[in-house]
Amino acid sequence: MKIFNSAHKNSWSAWAMLPLRLIIGFGFMAHGYAKLSKGVDGFANILQTIGVPAPGLMAWATALIEFFGGLAILAGAFVPIVSIPLVIIILVALFTVHLPYGFSSIKLMAMTADGPQFGTIGYELNLLYIAGLLALVLGGPSPFSVDVVLARRRERVGASES
Repeated sequence: MKIFNSAHKNSWSAWAMLPLRLIIGFGFMAHGYAKLSKGVDGFANILQTIGVPAPGLMAWATALIEFFGGLAILAGAFVPIVSIPLVIIILVALFTVHLPYGFSSIKLMAMTADGPQFGTIGYELNLLYIAGLLALVLGGPSPFSVDVVLARRRERVGASES
């Protein structure tokens, strides 16, 4: 088939980042929205319990960065810049919450009559988010993104000024 031809592959490879960008952006937005819609006080209490300094401020910062950073990733806007605070948030979660629970994101604790009971998840998902953000930074956000539209506009303006 022509789709699997190596010459044809190059024309499609730029689109490989689109589904990754959409799911990562949506994931961060969903986590940020959950914190904002429920009120950040509960999340601030969690942060205080685990010893994060200025838990109220950090709860708001985390919720806003997750929501608006996720929106930017979803749109493909300023992906390399926006990825930095998102990776920091993921690393803090990894080292302060998930690391002691091991790698697995599924921790089956018991089977009951009501169904399976799961425990605290490990750091697998943290690593997947970091890897996804790194792939977006290194591979580009895909042709259908704000970053690419802005780059094309700059090229046209630069070419018309020459």
